[in-house]
Amino acid sequence: MSIGKRLRHKAETAEGATKKTVGKALGNERMEAEGSVGQAKGNTKQTGDKLKQAGQKIKHTFKH
Repeated sequence: MSIGKRLRHKAETAEGATKKTVGKALGNERMEAEGSVGQAKGNTKQTGDKLKQAGQKIKHTFKH
């Protein structure tokens, strides 16, 4: 897993959280909802990265 990809996923999560907070502060339900979706999307991608990395470690362990 490349560092660039991991940083993009973290940035997507942070962007979603920021948008959610701003939407809540402004009383803009649509912006808040979009932020929640963006945050969840970023978290899902990060979880997928972690699972992929764990699978590679297991594969490497049994290979040697």
